[in-house]
Order: sequence, then C-alpha cells, then structure tokens
Amino acid sequence: MESVETVVGFVGLDALSLEMASPLLHSGYKLQAFEIGGPLMDDFLKQGGDQCSSPMEAAKGAAAVIVLISHPDQINDILFGPVGACKGLQEDAIVILHSSILPSYIEKLDNRLTEEGKVQFVVDTYVSKKTSDAGKLLITCSGKLEAISRAQPILSAISDKLFIFDEEIGAGSKTKLVNELLEAIHVVASMEAISIGCKAGIHPWIIYDIISNAAGNSWVFKNHVPLLLRGLHTKQNFLYPLIQNLGTIIDVAKMHTFPLPMFAVAHQQLVLAYSHQDEVDGDLPVIKIWERVFGAEITNAANSEPYHPEHLAKQIISNSGIVKRIGFIGLGAMGFGMASNLIKSNYTVTGFDVYQPSLVRFSEAGGLIGNTPAEASKDADVLVIMVTNEIQAESVLYGDSGAVSALPAGASVILSSTVSPLFVTQLERRLQFEGRSLKLVDAPVSGGVQRAAEGTLTIMASGTSEALHSTGSVLSAMSEKLYIIKGGCGAGSGVKMVNQLLAGIHIASAAEAMAFGTRLGLSTRILFDVIKNSRGDSWMFENRVPHMLDDDYTPYSALDIFVKDLGIVSRECLVHNVPLHVATVAYHLFLSGSAAGWGRQDDAGVVKVYETLTGVKVDAKLHVLKKDDTLNSLPPEWPVNPIDDICKLNQNSSKTLIVLDDDPTGTQTVHDIEVLTEWTVESLVSQFTKRPTCFFILTNSRALSTEKAVELTEEICRNIDLAAKLVEKIDYTVVLRGDSTLRGHFPEEADAAVSVIGEMDAWIICPFFLQGGRFTINDIHYVADGDGLVPAGATEFAKDAVFGYNSSNLREWVEEKTRGRIPASSVVSISIQLMRKGGPDAVCDRLCSLKKGSTCIVNAASERDMAVFALGMVKAELKGKHFLCRTAASFVSARVGIISIPPILPKDLGLDKKTSGGLIVVGSYVPKTTKQVKELKSQCGHFLKCIEVSVEKVAMKSKEEREEEIRRTVELVDVYLSVRKDTLVMTSRQVITGKSASESLDINFRVSSALVEIVSRITTKPRYILAKGGITSSDLATKALGAKSAKIAGQALAGVPLWQLGPESRHPGVPYIVFPGNVGSDTAVADVVKSWSLSSRITSTKELLLNAEKGGYAIGAFNVYNLEGVEAVVAAAEEEHSPAMLQIHPAAFKEGGVPLASCCISAAQQASVPITVHFDHGAWKHDLVEIIDLGFHSVMADGSHLPFEENISFTKFITQLAHAKDMLVEAELGRLSGTEDDLTVEEYEAKLTDVNQAEDFIDRSGIDALAVCIGNIHGKYPPSGPKLRLDLLEDLHSLASKKAVFLVLHGASGVPEDLVKGCIERGVRKFNVNTELRKAYMDCLSEPKKDLVQVMASAKEKMKAVVAEKMKLFGSAGKA
Repeated sequence: MESVETVVGFVGLDALSLEMASPLLHSGYKLQAFEIGGPLMDDFLKQGGDQCSSPMEAAKGAAAVIVLISHPDQINDILFGPVGACKGLQEDAIVILHSSILPSYIEKLDNRLTEEGKVQFVVDTYVSKKTSDAGKLLITCSGKLEAISRAQPILSAISDKLFIFDEEIGAGSKTKLVNELLEAIHVVASMEAISIGCKAGIHPWIIYDIISNAAGNSWVFKNHVPLLLRGLHTKQNFLYPLIQNLGTIIDVAKMHTFPLPMFAVAHQQLVLAYSHQDEVDGDLPVIKIWERVFGAEITNAANSEPYHPEHLAKQIISNSGIVKRIGFIGLGAMGFGMASNLIKSNYTVTGFDVYQPSLVRFSEAGGLIGNTPAEASKDADVLVIMVTNEIQAESVLYGDSGAVSALPAGASVILSSTVSPLFVTQLERRLQFEGRSLKLVDAPVSGGVQRAAEGTLTIMASGTSEALHSTGSVLSAMSEKLYIIKGGCGAGSGVKMVNQLLAGIHIASAAEAMAFGTRLGLSTRILFDVIKNSRGDSWMFENRVPHMLDDDYTPYSALDIFVKDLGIVSRECLVHNVPLHVATVAYHLFLSGSAAGWGRQDDAGVVKVYETLTGVKVDAKLHVLKKDDTLNSLPPEWPVNPIDDICKLNQNSSKTLIVLDDDPTGTQTVHDIEVLTEWTVESLVSQFTKRPTCFFILTNSRALSTEKAVELTEEICRNIDLAAKLVEKIDYTVVLRGDSTLRGHFPEEADAAVSVIGEMDAWIICPFFLQGGRFTINDIHYVADGDGLVPAGATEFAKDAVFGYNSSNLREWVEEKTRGRIPASSVVSISIQLMRKGGPDAVCDRLCSLKKGSTCIVNAASERDMAVFALGMVKAELKGKHFLCRTAASFVSARVGIISIPPILPKDLGLDKKTSGGLIVVGSYVPKTTKQVKELKSQCGHFLKCIEVSVEKVAMKSKEEREEEIRRTVELVDVYLSVRKDTLVMTSRQVITGKSASESLDINFRVSSALVEIVSRITTKPRYILAKGGITSSDLATKALGAKSAKIAGQALAGVPLWQLGPESRHPGVPYIVFPGNVGSDTAVADVVKSWSLSSRITSTKELLLNAEKGGYAIGAFNVYNLEGVEAVVAAAEEEHSPAMLQIHPAAFKEGGVPLASCCISAAQQASVPITVHFDHGAWKHDLVEIIDLGFHSVMADGSHLPFEENISFTKFITQLAHAKDMLVEAELGRLSGTEDDLTVEEYEAKLTDVNQAEDFIDRSGIDALAVCIGNIHGKYPPSGPKLRLDLLEDLHSLASKKAVFLVLHGASGVPEDLVKGCIERGVRKFNVNTELRKAYMDCLSEPKKDLVQVMASAKEKMKAVVAEKMKLFGSAGKA
C-alpha cells in the first residue's frame, strides 16, 4: 500500500490528524480530507493533501478512511447520511476510527458499519504522543485479525509505535480509559506528595529533583510538577481538560461492576479542586487551588532559595573524618549487601543479626561477628542500623544488651531503616541526653538488594554538620547517589516518606489499572506495553506490573513493607494536618492484602485484592488450550486442495527451492528429494543442471556459534548465487529451515542470507509442523502435548541454554530475537481466517501488498492451510515478489507440492534378510528424548543391547579417560552388531551446561564429536542406523559416515526422515533414520526400533493369521519339546523367510515346564522373522490360568471332551481371561480320533464339527480361531490316507468368514499336498504339525553318533528339513 496510487481519506481533522497525515505523505500515499474549513484544513492542504466537499467524496477511491468521531451524535451525519462516508466507500476499504467515544458506542458502530454500511474491515484506534520520544505518535488499535492485517501498513507508516490488540473492536478506546485513570491518580498523588513534603519542611524543588530520579517517579510527576510549581498550570488549561473524560471511566466501571477506589478518590479530589475559582475571572493557578485543598504554603516554599543536595554531599565527603571500625546491625536482604560492600571497601565491620545463618554468611564474607547489638557496637566509630521498623530499631538500641550502652563516646549512628521523621527527631534527642556526644545521621536508603551489594544505593541523609562529617566516608561507600537534605534529623526520612507515598500509590494504582483492563477484556501484556509509552507510566508500573503478568510474587519487596511505610505516611498526615486521600486508600489496599495473608509476598501482590473482589486474573500467561476444542473452533478449511495447482506451477517454473537445513531433521515431510552435505559450486551446479523442484543443503548450523553460522550461511549463499549464474535460466528461493519449536540462529542467518542475495520483499516466518504437533493460531505458536496446546514459550524448548526465548506470540518473538530492531507492531501476519475464507488468491494479494522488507507471520493449523499459503506465495513470486523463508518442515513439502506417503518399512527397501544388528545412537538431551529413551529400554530391553557413554568422561575428563570410554564403547558395539543384536549407544542423561551459551555449545561439541568418533570406528556394517537428535544425526552422517549426499526415501514415522546414504559414504544405501529430538510421543522411538528390529515384528498370533488370511496362505504350528526343536523351527523360518508358530503340548509342558516356555518365547523375540508361541490342547482351567500369565501369544482352550454347553462355558471363561492379555484363543468343536503325546481318542469317541453348533459356539464363547474336525486325526493316517470332508470345510469357511474367525486343522502330518492346498483354498490358516517332526527326531537317535553335540546338530537339521518342507507346502515361505 506504499505506492502513490494508494489513497487514504480523512473524514474530520484535528491536531493529531495532521501529524498522522505527514508520515503518510512521505510514504507515498495520496491523501484527501473533508473538514469544515478553518486552519486545520489550511495546514492539511499545505502538507500536500486534497480537500473534499463531503465525507462521501473523501471516501471515494480510498483504500482506507480515517474517521474522526469526538461525539456519538456525529456518527449519523459523518458515516450514514446522504453524503456520508459509507456512500463513497469502495469494496474492501478499511474504516479506521480515530475517536474518543465510549467503547460501547464503538462496538455498536462496528456492527452498524458491517450490517448497514457493508463495511468488512473496521479498526478502532487510540492515537497519542509517545512520552519517551516527543513528537512521535503512538497508536493502539483493535479489530478483527483480517481488518488489522489490512490496516497495518498504513498504521505502521503513521506511527512510531504500533500496538495491536487481536481482539474485538473497542480495545483502543478501552486502553485510553485505563491510561486516563492512571494519569488522574498520579496527578493527585503528585500534589499529595509535594504538600506533605512542604509541611515536613522539605523544599519542593528538592523533592522534585530527588523523586524524579527515584522509585517514586512517574511521567505525570516528572512533567507536570515543574509546571505546577511555577504556576503555569491553571484550572482552565489543565484541570478542565483532565477531568473532561473522567466521568466516562466511572460509567464504564459501573457498567462492568468493577470497583475503582483509587480512581474514585482521585476523581473526587479533582472535582473538589475544580470547584475552587478566582473571584475575578474564575481561573486560578492549580498550585493555588491545591494550597487551599491541602493547607500547605507550596508557592512560598517553591520560591524560597534552593540548594543542591548532591553538592552538599560532595563537600561532606571531601571533609569526612577517618573511620576505622563499623558496627552493623541488621543483616537482612538489604543490610547484608550493605555490610558486605563495606568490607570490600576495606572497613573492619562487626555485624549482628538475630538470624544465625546470616551471621555465618557474614563471617564467610570476611566480617566479624557480634553476638548481641552491644558486642557489634563496642569500639565502633560508626554504627549502621538497617532493621525493618521503629520497634526493632528501639530494641537494638535500647533493649537488652542494646547498642547505645556499648557505643564509645563520640560515636555516630547511621539510621538507614525507613521510619517516621518524628521517630528520628525523638531518637536524636535521646542520644543527646546520653551525655557522651553520640551523634545521629538520618539516612534512609533506596535501590534494592542488588544495588545494596554493589554499593550503588541512593541515600537521603540529614543531621548535624558534625554528624554528617563524621560519617561521610561510610555514606559514600554505600551509595552511588548521596543527597544531603537540610532541616536536621528527620528531613532525610521526610524525603523517603514522600518517595514511599508515591511508590505505594503507583503500585496500588497499577494494580487497579491492570485489573480494570482485564475486566474490560484487554490483553494485559499489550496493555502494559502501551502504558509504558503513555502518560500513565511510572517507575513502579514498569517494575512491578511484570510480576503481576507473570503471576510471580517472589518477595523482592514484601507487601508488608508498604503497610509499614504508608502507615508512616498516614500518621504524618495527622501530625501535619494534611488530608492525603489517595495515599490513605492505597494504605488500606495494602492492609487488605496483608489481612488476606499475602503480607510476605511481593508488594505487587496488592493486585490480588482486586482479583479476589472481582474474579479477574491479571496474569498474562498464555494458558494451555484444549487441542480438539481449539482446532474445531476454527473456520472450515479452504474447500479445494491446492497441491495439484502448486505442482503445475512448479513444472512451468524455472525456480528451484533450496532448503538450508540447520539440522538434518528438516527433511521430515518430503520424499524422493536429494540432500547435500557439501556446497561446493561444482556440486551446486550439478544440482541446478538436474533442474530439480527442490533440494536440501545440510548446514547443521544450529550446532555452531552465531559467528560461525553467519559465516557459513554467507558462504553457502555466495556459492548458490554463483552456481545459479553458471546454469542457464535458473532461479531460486532460499528457505532457512529451522526448528519448529523456534530454536536456532534467527535473525542472524536471515541477515547473512540477505547480505548476499539482496533485500527481500518479505521474510516469511512459518514454524507450523503438523507431524510434530506445532500449530500457529492468532500469531501464537503452540506445541501439542497430549490433549493440550502449550504456548511455545512455556515449553522446555524455550529454556534451551543456547536458543532460549520467552515469547509465544510470534510477533513478540521476532522483536525479542531481533532485540527490538523489528518491533512486534511492524510484523504482519497471514491469518487462518484469511486462508480459509479467501484462499490462495487472498494470500497472494496480501503478500503483494506488503511493504518491502516486511516480516510476515504465517498462521496454520492444518496441512491444507499450509498448501493454501504455499500456492498464494507461488503466485506472488510469479508476479515478481521475492521472499526469504524461515520455516519448519511442513512448509517445504507444501511449497514443493509433495503428497505424503506411508511410513517406510524394512520390506519397502528389501532389507528384511539383512542379519547384522541395527545401530541406535542418542545424543539429544531434550526432556522428550529422555522420556523416549526410557520407553525404548522398557519396551525393547529384551532384545536391545544398551551402552551408556559417560558425558563427564568424554566432555570434562582427561584425553586418556575420554579415549578409554570411546574404545570401550566401540568394542562392545562391534561385538553386538556382529551377532545380530540391535544396539543402543546413548549419552548419559545428566545435562552438563557451561557458564555461558558459547561454553555450553563447546560441551555439546565435545559430546557430539565423541559419538562421531565411536561410529566412525565401528567396523561392522549396521543393518540400519537411527540417530536421535538434530546435531547428532548431522555429525554422524557427515563426519562419521562420510556422506556427501543422500536420497530422502521418506519417513520411518510421521516427522522422522529416512535417508539412504550416497555411494561415497562408508555404508552406501544403508537406511539412515534421522530422529528429531523434539518429535513424537514417548513411545515413538520404541515403535520405530520395533518395526526395524530383527526380532519378531508380529506382536500377536492374531496379526500373524490376519496376514495369512490376506495373503491366502497358512501358518505352520510346529510342536516342540526341546532346544533342538525350537532352533530347528526358527532356523527353517529364517531361511525360508516364513512366519511360524512354536507350539507346546500339555504333555511337553509337563516335562519341560516354564523353562521350555521361556526358551520358546525368547527364541520368538530374537528371530528375524515373525514367530509366535502357542499353547495347544489346554483342557483344564487350572493349567490354562497358569499358562496365560507366562507370556504365550495364544492358547487353545480344548473343551472338546465336554458336553456342548459345558464346552461353551469352559471356553468362554478361558477366552475372557486370555483376551484381557491380548491373547488369541483357539477352541475345538467336534473331536479328533488318534493319539498325540500319549493321549488317545478312540475312533468311536470322535465326531465331526456341526456347522449349526459351530455358529452358536462361536457367538457364545467369543473365540478367535476354531479347530475343526472334518475327518482329520492325530497321529498317523491309515494306509488309504486321510478322508477329509472338504464340503463340510467349505460350509465352515463360509461361517468363519462371516464371524471373522480363523480355521485351524490339526493332524496335518501325512496330509497330501493336494488336500493341504484344498484346505487352504477353503480358509484353513493354521496347520498343526507334530508327528513328522517327532519322527525326524527319533530317527536321528537311532543313528550312531560319537557325541551328544552331534546328536543335537543332526536332530536339528532333520527337523529343520521337515519344517522347511511344510512351510513351502503351506505357502508361508517368503511371506515374512
């Protein structure tokens, strides 16, 4: 909107309007205005604007119209009349309200403009002058996100400081009310302070000079008090404008049922003051009015001869007497720092405190210890008292073992506690009555704990000349600013009292203002920033409100201190007959806080009084949102998927997307794209020549210092630019892919890129990353955690030792990271509402309208949002716009037009037959990684070998210890990998950080380099490599494995990239899983490792049989009795690449027991193919209950020997127990004849399975698999062979398919091939094999062997041959 074609209209002018016009003209806008004649229009015309005859004409052709409304009665004529502005508004024009009317009127006007005027975009503004930079404008605005976004370029051009409330209209007007509330309170407070100070005998200008540089200062005090003292503020030019709008505040407070005790009293004081008038012309200097109100002769005091307290201090110090020994009583937070600093100044200091640990600390700091006040005072030239209150001061001076009794004659006492002036004057008289020439200096201090320890306090000292000269050097050692106040003892405390009066009022009024702003619905964080730059500001507002916003009441200065200090003020006002209404209300607010139990909390806790009364909560912490509720509350997504359009535009474009990835995890959303780990001009030219849509360059800059990251980015960008010029017709866009949790070198890398490739039209900030649960909504960046959305600034990522941050709002994050160079108010954003309602074209229009050099936030909550933005950006680039993107991974896949694919599994890469172990290396220290590693060890500990590398040894110990730790690790890894053991190498989990960010980076480097050295020395080629953590994965790929390039195959898990290493690497083609430190659930790493492990990837018999059903084959269930049988089945399964089942019969379990079961389970877990363990023919409840708890994958509940109803009851009971353990249950209906393991069923007992009974049985028992009797038998078939009823099997298959039950055939030994295949075709998915296996073993025993080992080997080979033959017959070979 900065071009000369863009028109801005003004409807109504005032002085601020003219100041708004000037910068717009300088920015190239064309201005036109309607105003009824007069000097304002003359000035507007002189500046270069055009005059219009009506509001309608002023609105014609304008992109934005700034409407001045000073009274609600103007609304109809200005906006809705026959020639009102709405008549001339063009479509999509913005109405900017520059008004002083009530927020309620603004809200009604917004609705009317929308409904009656058909205005889509309305913004409410509060325009004022910045207090810190005279002449500069400050604008506070509010409105819907879309309206704010459109108005932002214009408002940014007008203002030096722009504050945006992303809320409903009216926030600007509400902010104005809060600011005026504070200004009114501060005016009255300033006059109360000056009045009580004068009554206490302190020169008004001395009060002003000291307070304007102390904690009691405010903008009002600093700027208005001089004018008041000089009589320049009058009733008409000051009081009248001030109280004009204050009634509105009262009305709004009433409307919102919100008490404003501080403001109400201040308002009444101002009304009272305004009621006074001069007998002649009705006008009066305000100072004269206040003299009448407070009964203080302020004018005479102000006109009396002034003096310079600091000059007096210099004279005192230069003529100060010698002090050798100091006694110090009161070693609390302030006192300890003051006394310790005196020791550093080479004084001998003896301290006393009632709290023993403070004495121990003081002794350790070099001080001497006195066990009583008297001991601390003995032989002291100067005694410093720094206790909490008058009662304690009285006690340490005159109580048991009091200091006064032990002080030597001529000693001086410095009383630095905050006490009343009256107490000080009385104490001086008492010391004089001692008759030992004891002297008193009244010297209250200000500045806080840190400045006390540094010796940089502000001290306001008073006393006799002799007393001051005797203590001058001590006072100087404790202070940075020393003021000598005339008026004798008590004058110093008088100044401190005035300071505390103002400080207390300012804290209480800040609490009232922030609580009121909260009730009005304002963002308290933004409100705080606005007030800091406005007339309502004070030192205490800036210092204490952050405590309220952070909900942190750690007591830097306890609330009870102001109960004491304002209590002193309350007593002094009685002594001097000065009515201090506002100070008294403040006192009672602090008293209320103390009564509620908050006295020992920070004094900012006075805000809790308002919170408790009204139910508001001032804190500005962004709270965790409910994820589903938040996402469901957003508008519907843009209905058209833009990916196809993106791909078409990319195909017709010569532009390549180059992603500079600050760690390897940025490839987590793409596939079939190359990544380079080097960036020579030659390699870049080679890439450009291929004319890819996109490629990655792995910079790993997040592991570098800022300086090195900048140098690296500049080098890469220079090489890119040079390579692009060497290839014909090539263009490019640079993406700086960074962490989705906002860590990394921003803005340094962006600045470095721009310094080489030139200024961009805009920087795009887009950290959305769906797979990692990162969402940006209303400019707030969130990290999903379970069912919640946690503001990024509240996560562990924000506490990163190197890249930590505070802000979750990305506009504020930009300001924070750029250290204010790019203010939050200048950062624009693309809202979710814009993308979901306006689509790619709206995004394009917005990007094209941005002022050159802008920074733009992209909000997104879905992949569709990301694609809509990407298409809009591509269209803007085709119009000649250039962007530099700082994004997370999701942007890249959307911008390239990539369609996601399912996670890559080993079988997709043809790696299932690889037999070496996999290597998992963990270096990341983020808490998420630690949780994932814990879960990995828990779930995979039975097959995973774990080696922990000591961080202390490799990063902090000697070279020899480092080398030994590396050597030990390498030796273990090589052994484990060679015997097919998946191996975890992890750094010890204790986090060791340095004293600075650079030192922490150095420790990280030493740890990372140790992992590199370990991996580079491993000689066994891993089956796959998983590197956990961005820095770890980068260093291993480039330094340990020598990869210069890799192909991104896809993802091993959502958000987890999988590379295949390039031919130049140590392990070409080996899958390299790049697992980000901050991605995935707690089980994510375990899930990946399990899916890539050599151990069974089938977790249940049901899954194994489901795969058989899908593949149209059957699984062999082989009965085993000993180790040889187990090894034979596993060996055959691995050679044939077949799934299988190890099956234990009750007779075998009777002999082998739990060891046999454990052997089978362990063998299944260690196998490289899917194998499960099944318990066969469990006929008794007590046996099966024991079996179910042993770790079997499935059981057979064999009730075939029971009557039908009992069979159902028995089977159902076992099924319920087994299903609770996720076990498959097989049952038998009908009964097989024959003998198995010495159990014989006579032929007359056998019976076939009845189809009708089977349906009833399945429904009532809940089984998963049915063993059918169709003429099959246990043991050997007769010479005529088996006579199987395939027709019956066909009927049973039809029933089983309907019921989702698997069919099982026992007695498969001896069944010919054609019948086996016929059974498989008719749905049999499990064949039991026993007789032939046992025969193979028994035959082996009859053959002579020299040794038992030979018997075992021979038996294993013979049984393996039987198993392999069956696997081929059943069709399972090659299916693992």
